[in-house]
Amino acid sequence: MRSLIATLGLALPLATHAAGFTLESAELKPGKPVPEQHVFKGFGCEGGNVSPSLAWKGAPKETRSFAVTVYDPDAPTGSGWWHWVVFNLPADTTALAAGAGDAAAGKAPKGAVQSRTDFGRPGWGGPCPPKGDKPHRYVFTVHALKVDKLDLDENATAALVGFMLNANRLGTASFTATYGRK
Repeated sequence: MRSLIATLGLALPLATHAAGFTLESAELKPGKPVPEQHVFKGFGCEGGNVSPSLAWKGAPKETRSFAVTVYDPDAPTGSGWWHWVVFNLPADTTALAAGAGDAAAGKAPKGAVQSRTDFGRPGWGGPCPPKGDKPHRYVFTVHALKVDKLDLDENATAALVGFMLNANRLGTASFTATYGRK
């Protein structure tokens, strides 16, 4: 199969988890609930809608830029829900400050692009699952990329950014937090 794919000039997906590449947050713990300060404000939710701080280390040495995504695979849409999409983070970036998901705040590194989420606009949109659903999972992922930048802007859909991430990824590090409403 690999030889047929190579003959056709198709690329196989690269391994997603690079050895030693890790992602963490001071405010979020894997498998634990997302604090209210990061929950969306709207759709019946009353959170602070502040993106959490994120820090990573151990990226592949060939990394030329990074992207960060936050995805809810449990959203009742048939396709999940994108809560944050930020890319063109310079290769020397190792963290995002809390609140970097507010493009107007200027906390993201110079050159970073925050594109549209499933809330219909760029920037952080915190968790806000439907009342009564079991707690949803929120997958925070940093993507190490083999290109200096993706030729996309803030109007790019999460699906288009995801396509470009998959085509240019060297490795990922991720963790999953949860959130549910009663």
